[in-house]
Amino acid sequence: MTTLERIAPAVATIDPAPRPEPDARPRRSPALLCTKVFPRHLDRLAVVYVRQSSARQVLENRESTQLQYRLGDRAVALGWAEAQVLVIDEDLGQSGKSVAGRPGFQRLLAEVGLDHVGLVLGIEMSRLARSCRDWHQLLELCAVFGTLLGDADGVYDPRDYNDRLLLGLKGTMSEAELHVLHGRLEAGKRNKAQRGELFNHASIGYVRSPEDGLVLDPDAQARAVVALILAQFAALGSAAAVLRYLNRHQILIGVRDHRGPDAGRLVWRRPNISTVLGIVRHPVYAGAYVWGRRCTDPRKRIPGQQSSGWFWKGPDEWEVLIRDRLPAYISWEQYEANLRQLRDNSPNLGRGAPRDGCSLLGGLVNCGRCGRRMGIHYARQARPQLICTGASTYLGAPPCQSLTSDAVEALIVRQVLIALEPASLELSLAAADQIEVERRRLHDHHEQNLERARFEAERAWRQYTAVEPEHRLVARDLERRWEDALARQRAAQEALDRFRQEQPARLTDAQRAQIRGLAADLPALWHASSTRPSDRQVILRQLLERVEVTVPDGKERVEVTLRWVGGYESRHEVRRPVSSYRRLHDCDAIKDRICELKYQGLSYAEVARRLNAEGHRGPSGREFTVAMVSCLWTRVRAANRSSASSTADASSGPAALPLMWRGKELADHLQVPPATLNTWRRRGWVLAQRGRRWVYWANEAELARLTQLRRHPRVALTPVPVHLTIPIGPPPWQRETESSNGG
Repeated sequence: MTTLERIAPAVATIDPAPRPEPDARPRRSPALLCTKVFPRHLDRLAVVYVRQSSARQVLENRESTQLQYRLGDRAVALGWAEAQVLVIDEDLGQSGKSVAGRPGFQRLLAEVGLDHVGLVLGIEMSRLARSCRDWHQLLELCAVFGTLLGDADGVYDPRDYNDRLLLGLKGTMSEAELHVLHGRLEAGKRNKAQRGELFNHASIGYVRSPEDGLVLDPDAQARAVVALILAQFAALGSAAAVLRYLNRHQILIGVRDHRGPDAGRLVWRRPNISTVLGIVRHPVYAGAYVWGRRCTDPRKRIPGQQSSGWFWKGPDEWEVLIRDRLPAYISWEQYEANLRQLRDNSPNLGRGAPRDGCSLLGGLVNCGRCGRRMGIHYARQARPQLICTGASTYLGAPPCQSLTSDAVEALIVRQVLIALEPASLELSLAAADQIEVERRRLHDHHEQNLERARFEAERAWRQYTAVEPEHRLVARDLERRWEDALARQRAAQEALDRFRQEQPARLTDAQRAQIRGLAADLPALWHASSTRPSDRQVILRQLLERVEVTVPDGKERVEVTLRWVGGYESRHEVRRPVSSYRRLHDCDAIKDRICELKYQGLSYAEVARRLNAEGHRGPSGREFTVAMVSCLWTRVRAANRSSASSTADASSGPAALPLMWRGKELADHLQVPPATLNTWRRRGWVLAQRGRRWVYWANEAELARLTQLRRHPRVALTPVPVHLTIPIGPPPWQRETESSNGG
């Protein structure tokens, strides 16, 4: 309902223009007509602008409103016909400090701008506008279109310099008057607030008291719900989590409206996020009196919307703060901890609220290079990745570093479980006590619901039995109310019985033993399917302040620094999965070791077993398999062959690196049948080694000898030694060949 609709009955009782007797009609003033009013003014409308600043003034100050309506007689006395007098009273109950929200004043400006108005009448200039900006806008329009302005003192022409000067002075005084009145009121409010005695309305869980200002709500259930909200926020650490808890247990909040027909009556409403945040943020629940928490800023007003520009100040900007002035629900230290938790839940100011994502490191990890926070990127059908996008966001540079979060997360989980292991018994006892306290609160809440439902049912019964039997319409309505109250009582009783059956007030010995067993086996409890990711994040944030991750050289090694709560730092190194062998820091060592083991004639399975025993791992972090060794051995052999072919020099002797050939490859290169090559091997005319299959060794000089042997197959030529540059020296068969040649 708008302000005009609320005050319409009161305005209807006012006679806007009572008609006097013919002999009592005001006479026209010839002096005014000849000096100010001309026929061009009389041909247009005479507008009477009526305004009161508030609905209370409209209801109580009726003489002022009636006096404004009687200005129509003044227009008639000045020469206007009654049909040409227009009364604009849409702004009754509206303040004149701004044109916003004043449709009547806007209509007046439009009529003047359309050259429909010859005279604007107001009881005084402050009724038209309390702002110099709005007043001078009207004054300029009236000067352009030749419209007169009139009040109780006279009629003014805005085109006349003296009248314009007087009108400008009246507008300035009108605005100054509003400023003086506002300053007096604010000074009185501030003086009362500094004593801690100024209260606008009571917060949820409190009521107004004539003696003490604010006292706790006399309803025990309303107080218990407020205490439950504050306790659950301290336990869960998130307003959204508290709201889900209240909705899950169907808990309503008792609210007392401070205005309207139900003012002061306790009404139970469904909670919302604004109500929960208001309870957590308000310092009154810590027993503190605060005044000046809100302030207005015109720059924060949104054009085209009903925005007042109000915003909340920080605790350091409050004008009045008196601690321990009011009855409290929590301590001041707990209130400050709640504010810190709210700031930490903000993604812009803190680490963000715990969420149920598959990664536990959101908001905890910082880049070890630039110090900025690393974000969590959930790629499609892939593991979560930690990406530092600070350089690309603020500087347009490439990201500092990125890596999958699995290895870092596994390290942090291991360290956290090790830190929690000594306190497992204390955690089990604290968990059992906390569960009992929470169940006791819920049990008391259900009992209070049942007690309230019984009282309402009994009151409905008393009302039904007290009605006269002849009043059947009243009795029928009271009977329906009684039946509804009985239905609510049955629902409350069923809810209490169901809660007692599912969650008794005290834990049994078996449940306590189960809690101790779970606390003793923390890894099983941590990885249990019933443990939510948000619960794990809360535990991590209780122990860790910050995690710094650095990939120093782009390899698989990652440096992790854990900053624990209390100031202790621990440094660790983990291995992350990479895309190729080239990104392994020991890639060359792995290749040399594979060559060494293969030169010894070992199989792929034996080579993989020895690599795993020595601590070598593949790019993905897994142990070596036969397929991985075979693939890497093929790459090494191809690389050696390519390197030897490009660096061999016939004039400088044999090549620095050996050439390894398969039987078919060497036979095709020499252009001989494979059977001939096997015959040469049996006769010892070619250098060969037995592994999984036969491998032939031949450098540039050896290939020349074999080519000559192909041309003279019946002449046995001595094999040329192949100088191998491997860590353990030449294999045994090569040493035997060199000894025979030397002898």
